[in-house]
Formats: sequence, C-alpha cells, structure tokens
Amino acid sequence: MLNRTTVTEFLLLAFSDVRELQILHFVVFLMIYLVALLGNLLIITAIAFDHHLHTPLYFFLVNLSILDLGSISVTIPKPMSNSLMNTRVISYSGCVAQVFLFMFLGSADLGILTVMAYDRYVAICQPLHYERVMNRRACVQMAASAWISGILYSALHTGNTFAISFCGGNVVDQFFCDIPQLLKLACSESDLSENGVIAFSACLVLSCFLLIIVSYVQIFKTVLRIPSEQGRHKAFSTCLPHLTVVSLFVFTGIIAYLKPNSRSISRLDLMVDVFYSLVPPMLNPIIYSMRNKEIKAALRKLIGPSSKESCGTL
Repeated sequence: MLNRTTVTEFLLLAFSDVRELQILHFVVFLMIYLVALLGNLLIITAIAFDHHLHTPLYFFLVNLSILDLGSISVTIPKPMSNSLMNTRVISYSGCVAQVFLFMFLGSADLGILTVMAYDRYVAICQPLHYERVMNRRACVQMAASAWISGILYSALHTGNTFAISFCGGNVVDQFFCDIPQLLKLACSESDLSENGVIAFSACLVLSCFLLIIVSYVQIFKTVLRIPSEQGRHKAFSTCLPHLTVVSLFVFTGIIAYLKPNSRSISRLDLMVDVFYSLVPPMLNPIIYSMRNKEIKAALRKLIGPSSKESCGTL
C-alpha cells in the first residue's frame, strides 16, 4: 500500500547546516537580488523618463524587466529568510503560489521575447510598414496576450501539479518549489496528466523558439543585403541584446529541465537550478545597458544630473 498522507507543508533544500555558511548563502543571494532589483528598476525608470525611448521595442523591454523583477522576487526571498531563520519550511499554499507565479512569469517572459523578435523582424524587414503594424494598440494587445497566456498556462500547470497525491514525503530537493522536484514526490499513477501538460509545455516552448528562429533567419537575410557596412552593423546592434537574452533564457531552461532526473540532487544540479532561475533576471538589464547605445544614453541622462550636482556641492 502506498503511503498517502495529506501534505500541509514542504521542506525546501538547505544549502548547509553550518550557521556561518547559512549567513554566507543569505549574503550572496541578497547581493544577486539587489543587483537584479537595481538593474531592472533602472531600465524601467530610464525608459519611462526618456521620451525618445517611447517606442515598441522599449515598451516590450519594460514588460520584460517587470517580469524579471517578479520572477526573481518569487524565488529568492524565501530561501533568504529560511537561511536567516535556520528553517526549511514553506507552507502548502505558499508552495502553490510560488509555482503559479514562477510559471506565469516565466511563460509570459517567453511570450514577450517572441513578440520582441517579431518587432525586430518588422523593423528591419518591413521598415515602411513598421509604424502601421507596430502601432500603440497592436503593441498593447501583443503584450497583454503574452501576460494573459502566461496566466492561463500557469493555472493549467499549477492545477495539474497540485491535483496529484504526494506519496514520497514533503522534502523538495530545490531551494524553491519547482515542478520537476514536486513530481518526484508524486504517486506513480497520479502524475500522468501532469506529464501530458509537460509535453504540451515542450511543444509551446518549441513553437515560440521556432518563431524566434524564423524571425531572425529573415532578419539576417535582409541585413546581409544592406550595401553599407555601417548599415549592417547598426541593424545587427539592435538585435544582439535580444538574441543574447533569448539564448540565455532558452539554454538555461533547456539544461535545467532536460537534465537527467535523479532521485537525489547533486551540487552540479543545484548550480544549474540556481543559474537558470536567478542569473537571467540579473543579467538581462546588464546585457541591454551594455549593448544598447540608446539605453546607455538614457541611463547617463538619468544618473548624470544627480552626480554632477553632488560633485558641484563638494
């Protein structure tokens, strides 16, 4: 007979039982969180206050930054507080909320990245139709579609995950509630529907990825036909940050979810999970601010006056 017990709470992965290492873990996660928080807030503020950046590309970038802020805020505060308070507990409802929000923000993130690829396709391959195709209403509708699709997809995924019976205890081998780790605790006959949702998820991610690839194949074909080297460089420079962010998002997710699923988690597995859940939201604003001249100029304009005034008072 399977041990069917009602789970009221889960125990998350503890990085260490040594108090000094727990404090070190808290400090490292706090630094990562502050970098992500500051970077994404700076991107949002710079775009909001610079009227030259009130274009479709930067409208979608603001959406991406908001989603990244939400994503890292869902995963990182709980393990930080657990390390500080020397506990591992997360309530059942807290785990449900964490899974729902993480899946919602992640899927909406992928939707926004796909829309941004389409935006670059229209801007480079059909520049004469850009203002008509990417008008304000169309941009709002596309962004809203990404957010609403994320909510529906996450509701389906979360509902299927927590409809199963947990026979394998309540210890989650992860520092946050992650679906693959929760499925390890499922009764063998009760996770078939969730496996179907995972297959659907793979098809959805693959479809978005293919749309991005098709967009960039057309973009590269068009750019290579531009006669001047300066024109080609300018066209590529607007695409490079987005391509880098997409690659980081997709490949970290692929490595995390397609790695061999073992009963016990190794240090390498833990590093991969930390990397895919925390690093993209932290690096995305850095990638855009380093590789995009307009963002650089907006950030200098945002930060510059206060720094000059402080120098003047000294």
